[in-house]
Amino acid sequence: MNVSDNDAARILRELRDTAAARLGAAGILDAHIDAELLIGHVLGLSRGELQARIVTDSTLGATEAATVKQMVERRAAREPLQHITGVAPFRSLELAVGPGVFVPRPETEQVAQLAIDALHAAAVQSPIGVDLGTGSGAIALAMATEVPRARIWAVENSPEAFVWTSRNFRETDADNATLQFADLADALHELDGTVSVVISNPPYIPQDAIPRDPEVRLFDPEHALYGGEDGLDVVRHVSQTALRLLHAGGTLVIEHGELQAAEIAALLTADGWRAVASHRDFTTRDRATTALR
Repeated sequence: MNVSDNDAARILRELRDTAAARLGAAGILDAHIDAELLIGHVLGLSRGELQARIVTDSTLGATEAATVKQMVERRAAREPLQHITGVAPFRSLELAVGPGVFVPRPETEQVAQLAIDALHAAAVQSPIGVDLGTGSGAIALAMATEVPRARIWAVENSPEAFVWTSRNFRETDADNATLQFADLADALHELDGTVSVVISNPPYIPQDAIPRDPEVRLFDPEHALYGGEDGLDVVRHVSQTALRLLHAGGTLVIEHGELQAAEIAALLTADGWRAVASHRDFTTRDRATTALR
């Protein structure tokens, strides 16, 4: 049976393959994955559910096919997938994201694990964790939901990001998590000397460095990317604030760029931190540094 171009556009397999080809031509890695995630978003299906329908040569309506095509063109223009769908997965969470807030990355899930492990290991009955510069709230809410005996505070100072942070805190509804709008250097003095874990994924790109990926360069907010001339301005503030907040033996976790581990280790050692250690992500790149108060 001959299938017209219009009908073919409504067959899921054909639409997925066409979308993947368009995204691949735009330079997007894993184009088939993005194509399936976009189609699944329009149809309200998980990727696995969509693949099951593709196997059976299922179709979709003309309106849905047109919506998919519009989203594919947005993605081909390198708009982040998460901005198009409005959702960013992070560990067990689904977070609302969009313009003005940094989209959480998969590698940060591993960094969050370091803080979660430290909270689990804390000897106190209800350890306190603090996320400095929480952005979407990803790390703070992961700590709160995965370590329910802990009390978590999150600090954000960007009005644009705080809209998304507040929404994610409301929708996650973790009653052990508190959000505060404040500059991290002046935040949470009432917790001084009582915190078990401080974590931060600060802006750490040097001011004159240009991110390679258009999704980062064109869409991520500058306040979440750039950390001064050497990229470490905010890291210095994080170190000083964490020294104030943590009790003796408390743990600091900082995410950073793959070439910054040595500089951050020297910075933390000079500030008086103990047991400074770097940690690699699944791609074997240096991704985080931990230290003890």
